[in-house]
Amino acid sequence: MANFLTAYKITRAHEGGYVNDPADRGGETYKGIARKRNPQWKGWKIVDELKAGRNFPASLDSHTLLQQLVLDFYENEYWLSLSLDKVENQAIGNEMFDTGVNFGIGFAAISLQRSLNVCNQGGKIHADLKVDGNIGPVTLRCLNDHPRIYNVLKTLNVLQGARYVDICEANPSQERFFHGWMERVTL
Repeated sequence: MANFLTAYKITRAHEGGYVNDPADRGGETYKGIARKRNPQWKGWKIVDELKAGRNFPASLDSHTLLQQLVLDFYENEYWLSLSLDKVENQAIGNEMFDTGVNFGIGFAAISLQRSLNVCNQGGKIHADLKVDGNIGPVTLRCLNDHPRIYNVLKTLNVLQGARYVDICEANPSQERFFHGWMERVTL
């Protein structure tokens, strides 16, 4: 089975540390956890307390409880929510996890179902899946039994890259993030 910590280490490299960039649609962010999208995250209380202290934001990375809250958040909100603990292929787990973190679990799940549908050779490998954004036993079986898993992975990458293009075309101010985003496509 795919391993959460392996996927997390890859995604963590893209998520960075503390950022409060006004051009970032997520606003204030710590290790990829955007306050606007996750105001209830318990780690924000610790971040706010540490802001008043010396050596901020470097002090965040040495706070043990905060680091555990980050890890728990990613595992519960992305890894387990996407049923990635039931995915056999690590590369697919890595890609789905990263896409879920970057775009949300709904987009990641729909991308997987779309990828499986276009990689099923007109229904010869498996029947088309209902594209509903829920990764259940049928989607998992189609994924884990797929004979051309590399094509599924590449299709997931294509959809991820196309989404970055869509974002930048709709809002050119986001182009400043494009090259960094594209680094994620080849995970």
